Amino acid sequence: MKNETGKALSNTQRAVRDLRRMILTGELAAGTDHLETELAEQLGMSRTPVREAALMLESKGLLEMRPRKGVRILPVSPDDMREIYDILTELESLAAERAAQAGFSEQDLQPLADSIAQMDRAIGEEDLEAWAKADDLFHRELVRLGGNRRVESIVSMMSDQVRRARASTLFIRPLPVKSNEDHRAVYTAIRDGKPEVARDRHRQHRLHAKSVIIDILEKHRLNKL
Repeated sequence: MKNETGKALSNTQRAVRDLRRMILTGELAAGTDHLETELAEQLGMSRTPVREAALMLESKGLLEMRPRKGVRILPVSPDDMREIYDILTELESLAAERAAQAGFSEQDLQPLADSIAQMDRAIGEEDLEAWAKADDLFHRELVRLGGNRRVESIVSMMSDQVRRARASTLFIRPLPVKSNEDHRAVYTAIRDGKPEVARDRHRQHRLHAKSVIIDILEKHRLNKL
């Protein structure tokens, strides 16, 4: 197995990738406990890369290492989501503002436009998983266009928790038509060089997303096990 650069993945990299996928898809359910030996057997490798991978995923808030008890998959907490969205809202809004100030051409912004087109198509087909992938692409590209590597690093560190919360609420929430409209408005403001509009529209978008996810988590008690 190789990574995006064509180099072979180490066992630790494979363990990170596979454990992360299992957590995000719910194969390793929130609140469950797993011994390192159990996970190593599932992944077909020794305990050492599994332990190293678990430490990396612990730093992303996906699991907790428990001495002599193995790994506990952390539940999605409304309080965690409040804190995470507070940070993401400010940093991504800053990225939108900076992107609008940068004077990008429409060609530069094509990946952002493509992600919106993909989201529109997914909504039309009511394919929520495809929509979620395109939504990820939009937010990654937006932060990249903001041109601040530290912002990119902080947002990346929190993104897995957001993906997991979204995955657990994706088929409960209303069809995200408003989200697509918000994305299009942010794109237009960036293209037209309107930094204040880009920042404000993205901030309102993230505040709405925060409200939707937290309301669902609390209403359906998805963090309670």
